[in-house]
Amino acid sequence: MSEIVDIRALNDKIESKSGFINLIIQGMDQTIVGQKHLVESLLIGLLSDGHILLEGVPGLAKTLAIKTLASLIDAKYSRIQFTPDLLPADVIGTLIYSQKTEEFQVKKGPVFANFILADEINRAPAKVQSALLESMQERQVTIGEHTYPLPEPFLVMATQNPIEQEGTYPLPEAQMDRFMLKVIINYPKKEEEKLIIRQNISAEKKTIQPVLKKDEILEARKIVREVYLDEKIEKYIVDIVFATRFPEEHGLNNLKGMISYGSSPRASINLALAARAYAFIKRRGYVIPEDVRAVCFDVLRHRIGLSYEAEANNLTSEEIISDILNKIEVP
Repeated sequence: MSEIVDIRALNDKIESKSGFINLIIQGMDQTIVGQKHLVESLLIGLLSDGHILLEGVPGLAKTLAIKTLASLIDAKYSRIQFTPDLLPADVIGTLIYSQKTEEFQVKKGPVFANFILADEINRAPAKVQSALLESMQERQVTIGEHTYPLPEPFLVMATQNPIEQEGTYPLPEAQMDRFMLKVIINYPKKEEEKLIIRQNISAEKKTIQPVLKKDEILEARKIVREVYLDEKIEKYIVDIVFATRFPEEHGLNNLKGMISYGSSPRASINLALAARAYAFIKRRGYVIPEDVRAVCFDVLRHRIGLSYEAEANNLTSEEIISDILNKIEVP
């Protein structure tokens, strides 16, 4: 009985502390037309302290969405445009010799900010990608002999073009795993595109005002961690992740030989965190199976390795996830 009371109290707490969700959605709507899933995914990453990778062809407002979100929050924002000639020092910083003091001084790079837009991350070689991705995992940067902590909150939102595009360096699997979500951006619908035209040819350009402070994000993250996750939901998450590793044990014989590697335990952790954040966005103090299913594709799509046989059959990770969700029993 006390548990029911706790959930009711948590629902009230979330209701009183989640007003900023609507403010952020309204702010995003000023510059982004449609793309509801993209906006929700950015909010999930923000609330669950997880980095986000957006993939889509050029011109689908990936960069604009991230810039708008950063503008809505009163925090330090920096953008890194990844290019083939970028160096690790351009990202994390370096030591510069000062003739005045005859000492080396630390010049911190753009990674020392709350929100990082890593634009076209797959345009730079692996050593530069590694420099950023190390700071994502460790939340600290080593320059010379000293290690410097990164500010809180620290969120990397990266964009990339599909791998088929020319002049790209694919992100290695180990580095992809550090992104909590990989969100695929699709073309807008016809009605949405009409609105996009109207918005962009009008003389009036809307200025975005901050609606949220850093401390409010950190407080909201603490509440997200309190969202109730039942043992049945935990089992459901583990069953889904294990089905990516051993599909035949879950009655998915059609996927045998199609998966070269399954999702790591990081996938289970991120699936639970993202489901909690999704429940918070929906003003709920407990996770239901629909929350897990809603975030499943974004959490798992970059954590399933396709075999040569799967690629030969044009099988995608999304189709594998669909098969798993249809097969695993919902609690």
